[in-house]
Amino acid sequence: MTTLDLTPAPGAAPFGRMVLAQAGAEIRAMLRNGEQLLLTLVIPVLLLTGFSLAPLIDVGGGRRADFLVPGVLALAVMSTAFTGQAIATGFERRYGVLKRLGATPLSRSGLMLAKTTAVVGVEAVQAVIIVAVGLALGWRPQGSFLAAALLIVLGTAAFSGLGLLMAGTLRAEATLAGANLVYLVLLGAGGVMFPLTKFPEGLRPVLEALPISALTGGLRAVLSQGAALPLASVVVLVVWAALSLALVSRTFRWE
Repeated sequence: MTTLDLTPAPGAAPFGRMVLAQAGAEIRAMLRNGEQLLLTLVIPVLLLTGFSLAPLIDVGGGRRADFLVPGVLALAVMSTAFTGQAIATGFERRYGVLKRLGATPLSRSGLMLAKTTAVVGVEAVQAVIIVAVGLALGWRPQGSFLAAALLIVLGTAAFSGLGLLMAGTLRAEATLAGANLVYLVLLGAGGVMFPLTKFPEGLRPVLEALPISALTGGLRAVLSQGAALPLASVVVLVVWAALSLALVSRTFRWE
């Protein structure tokens, strides 16, 4: 006859399970936040619909949706990976949430991985909605979705690094103001809603070196023009991602 052993056996859950649990909590927090939903879903869809149906800008010929959908996809990546993540992480740092999470079995690297997983999950929802709206507006993609996915991953890395860099070095209020200001500036100057050819010729090289311009131009070349993976866009995004993530690892303050 055996005796049932009821001795407690405390211990941390497997690393993967902890990361997924934290990622789920991050996604639920994003979806419950009205400001986040406005930033990540409502504004991109409204911009795509409004600028596709109303001839407010000259996109240089062709179907307006073919020009606008890739730009709005890039905007959605920036809104989630940069603006939304910077603001949320900045206030988590201010209220001590990051410090408390650091005392749990989930390591700091696990927390960053969970945040990245949550961002990718939200971006997947955004992409499905934007693509569906774009198809309804007459968009007809021509290129490789695999190449587009690679560009989005690189763009996510670049914008996540920049967002975490801002959240980990500035006060929460400064992060809130700065992230929203950068969002508006890059929306206007990143080739999202109208071509960079509208800007003075001397300014274009600077604008083309921005991560939003590289992501927008790359997605537009792949999805609307059927081009191969644009190496110039890849290089720009890789450089931004490498620099920003390296700075985050050195300067991010958890308290």
